[in-house]
Amino acid sequence: MPRIEFDLTTSVPPARFVEALTDFSPSRAEVWPNVDEQHLKVHDAGPDWADVTEGSSFAGGVWERNRYDWSTPGTVRVETTDSNTWRPGSSWLYRVEPAGTGSRIRVTVDRRPATLRGRLVSVLLVIAGRRALRNATEQVLRRLAQPPA
Repeated sequence: MPRIEFDLTTSVPPARFVEALTDFSPSRAEVWPNVDEQHLKVHDAGPDWADVTEGSSFAGGVWERNRYDWSTPGTVRVETTDSNTWRPGSSWLYRVEPAGTGSRIRVTVDRRPATLRGRLVSVLLVIAGRRALRNATEQVLRRLAQPPA
């Protein structure tokens, strides 16, 4: 069960990052490199939560249905409820706090494989997951730091 943690400091304000984390419109795939538009489906949503299936074509197609909760200011919890790769209870936790005019972001990823695909992806996460997930989050932050078109 890989557990990955990393911190980032960015010029992106906390509210902008949380907004991007909780935007489930089709433009989500333009911001988040690990989400394909064809794998994105919003099942239900409220003012501070969403039930969403998302995924990518990575490793032959990895998808998960997640419960997003941002009811605690500065925190977005993402818990897997169903997946073709991960067991329920797998999660992402984003803690976002002000740092100067930008943010400090603390990310904790807990993956619990449910299938052979999950076990294979887990091996990749153990080997290179921290670097890969950090790089993907940095890519998102670079996109968010760009002025709107």
